[in-house]
Amino acid sequence: MKRMTAYYLMGASMAALTVSTPAMAQEAPQDGGFDAATIIVQARRREEDVQDVPAVINAVTAASIGNLNFREFTEVKSLAPGLELTTNANGIGGNARLRGVNFDANASGNNGTVEFYFNDAPISAGAILQQMYDIGQIEVQRGPQGTLRGRASPSGSITITARKPDLNQFGGFADWTGNDIGTLNFKGGLNLPIIEGIAAIRVSGLWDENEADRVRPLVRTAGAPDPHSRTKSYRVTGAIEPADWIKLEGTYQFMDREARTYDQAISFSEVNPAAPVSPVLLTAKDRLSIQETPRIVNQTFDIYNWRAEVAQWGQRLIYQGQRTKQQFYSTDNSDDANVFIGRDINQITQTVAKATSHEVRLQNEERVFGMFDYVVGFFDSKLTSPTNLSSLTVVRLPASFGGSIASIVTTNVARGNETHEQSFYGNLTAHLGEKTELSGGLRQIKYTSLSRLAVNGNALTNDTQDLKKLIYSASVKHNFSPDFLVYAATGSSMRPGLNVVGDFNIVKSALENSFLNLPPETSKSYELGFKSTLMGGRARFNGTLYHQTYKNFPFRVPNNGVYYINTVAVRNAAGAVTGTAQQVAAFNFVGAVPVEVNGVEGEFNVEVARGFNVGLSASYSLGKIKGGNIPCNDLNKDGTPDASNAAPTLAQLQAAVGSNNLASCNVSQRASFMPPVTVTLQSEYHTAISGKVDGFVRGLVNYNGKSQGDPGNSFDQVGAYALTNLYAGIRDPDGGWEVSLFAKNLFDTTKVLTRTAQLFTSYQQITGFTATGATTAATTVNSPYTGGTVTPPREFGVNVRFYFGSR
Repeated sequence: MKRMTAYYLMGASMAALTVSTPAMAQEAPQDGGFDAATIIVQARRREEDVQDVPAVINAVTAASIGNLNFREFTEVKSLAPGLELTTNANGIGGNARLRGVNFDANASGNNGTVEFYFNDAPISAGAILQQMYDIGQIEVQRGPQGTLRGRASPSGSITITARKPDLNQFGGFADWTGNDIGTLNFKGGLNLPIIEGIAAIRVSGLWDENEADRVRPLVRTAGAPDPHSRTKSYRVTGAIEPADWIKLEGTYQFMDREARTYDQAISFSEVNPAAPVSPVLLTAKDRLSIQETPRIVNQTFDIYNWRAEVAQWGQRLIYQGQRTKQQFYSTDNSDDANVFIGRDINQITQTVAKATSHEVRLQNEERVFGMFDYVVGFFDSKLTSPTNLSSLTVVRLPASFGGSIASIVTTNVARGNETHEQSFYGNLTAHLGEKTELSGGLRQIKYTSLSRLAVNGNALTNDTQDLKKLIYSASVKHNFSPDFLVYAATGSSMRPGLNVVGDFNIVKSALENSFLNLPPETSKSYELGFKSTLMGGRARFNGTLYHQTYKNFPFRVPNNGVYYINTVAVRNAAGAVTGTAQQVAAFNFVGAVPVEVNGVEGEFNVEVARGFNVGLSASYSLGKIKGGNIPCNDLNKDGTPDASNAAPTLAQLQAAVGSNNLASCNVSQRASFMPPVTVTLQSEYHTAISGKVDGFVRGLVNYNGKSQGDPGNSFDQVGAYALTNLYAGIRDPDGGWEVSLFAKNLFDTTKVLTRTAQLFTSYQQITGFTATGATTAATTVNSPYTGGTVTPPREFGVNVRFYFGSR
């Protein structure tokens, strides 16, 4: 049955494997018999046709989300070439990468290179990169942001707007998805006018259960569960408009997610014939783990969002507020090599992050003096995110005393983090006649932070930042005709410096500290583009060139990190400190480096015939570190990062790095490990089957070019690949219902997207005792397996949607 479904979908949709631009909001048919497409965005804080905005914007509507059966927010990247969205395995934080640079929550803290906004208020990536439901529109805007909203961000912003209540009409929807790999997804919503035309409430919710990445344990122990993820969420939104000049809105959203997952293991000999032979050959397609027990992730999110608008005399005053509370609990098995069989050596992390933001802005509704549009505002944001971490260290007797585990010592780490940003911003646009527009903006930022670190109750660091920075944006556009414009834009941005947490060496070197305490990042961007509408509005063709430079970009060493000499306190069987010892450890240190990015982005889409759209979106982006000093493995001291895959001995590392504890290399290499070339192909063809039923086929293809990965890792290169999604079904011509069959990753393409060069290693077996109680030398155990991430598994499924009344 699965094979027949696949053949049916493939045959029905092969003709449609081309693209329409993401989110083509359809208007009524025009006289020529075609559907003219109009996309309305609020990138500049006012409703505009996307073709009139001098910037690159990918808009994803509710229709696109439903039509392509996007359940998790990370799938939005399928409609925005060059965008990468990922979540951290430990469930804490998420990553958005755009325009040729990496972002890692562990490297950049809470200041992303791409900022997220929920109902116009800034929000963390971790809260957004979850299951999604009842969304009105998503806008991905590229390039430096900050003079029009929220916080400064160098690479772009992603705004998410939940569906708002309809004040006049009762209605709702129900949406169900099931597939052949254990997913059940239910979404629904109800819109209730309380006082017609004045007040309404909208209630929506989600329940989702799936098998996560489907990685299962190689050896199942009693009671070990299958991988799974369960998400429950609901949202309540109210709106009141007692008069034309005032609007009030409020939203509360709760989400709870729990997951049990296993880290995938892959035999290193699969790509390195010289690697040790693993007891069981594990390939990427096997989706197996050598862990005995799963990683535990529990997340809860409470989001309160409110807004008030007052309009008088052609001006509008807007206040936007938000408060979020995010709670995380996760376990991470430190025994990656699975040395201590039958015993969990877990690091436990608990975080409660509370954030509050307030924004007040004034903007015009009617042009001032017939030629000026303006936005001025004040922004205030506070974040408190204390984290408690408990890690276990195994104390083992030497072989002469039986080699048994003498004790397990717990190290408690407490990190306090508080940030406060206040900023004033303004943007002015001058319309010089009907064809030319000049725009410019400024933002004055004041940022303070306090970061505290304590280990076992003993304070180690107390770091503060107090920054002030002025950033700018400017653009000019000229319409050579109503259907063709050219624009040029420039802008700057800033991200605060950071204190990297995770290296608990009690004797740090100056070089080591330089890779833990980083200065603020600054960047400048230059962009030149055009937008054109062709064939009487049936086609769009847009293109952009850009160049961006960064100073002090936080480049985090990928994979297992860099080996360094770690000095630790040695404890006896009772846990008392008896001295210190050195050991080989690994950590993802961060270097502040100069980066240069060059790129091209383009899109073309056309309504070929009534009911048939075709198009293409593509991105080329190459970011390079230009002579930056980064932490590295350099045992031969030649100044070039080693392609290492096994931990060195303590003597080898001491000989290579001396009192610096680690090595550094001056490099010119890729700043991002994403493929430089990405392309999206999407299309839909629909036609009437009867007066009450339409039939349709849809196709979505995502192409990813070759990726070089980390130059210090000769085994993480990723060849070009494409993922194909196909859809076919029937629907109500008026949009009241739809039934579809779909196949995601139809051809079961399996690619290892990241592969660590270093073997799974266990560092816990490090301390022993002699007969007199003195310490022995530290030891490290390597496994013949490495870690990796793999493309999503193939799935066949069905989706049923039903709408009534207001949608």
